[in-house]
Amino acid sequence: MECRFILPGCSSLKEKRSQVKPLINRLQREFNLSASEIDLQDIHDQAVIGCALISPDRVFMEKVMQRVVIFIEAYWKNMQLVDYKIEFY
Repeated sequence: MECRFILPGCSSLKEKRSQVKPLINRLQREFNLSASEIDLQDIHDQAVIGCALISPDRVFMEKVMQRVVIFIEAYWKNMQLVDYKIEFY
């Protein structure tokens, strides 16, 4: 899954890191998946976070990824989720 964010009011890369890192850590803990900032690392007011999950059950993976989106929108108000896409291989 790829999630694109706008970070309103974020004026430096240090401030961006202080918002993105806690989200990545929380996603890893809450959903037992891999997460990392995968693009736009040098832009202070935008972020792209990728999440990966391995399972033989596609339905399970779809449910987890949808829960991730709901979790982000509910609890991370300081980061505006503008787009996301879920792909399965």
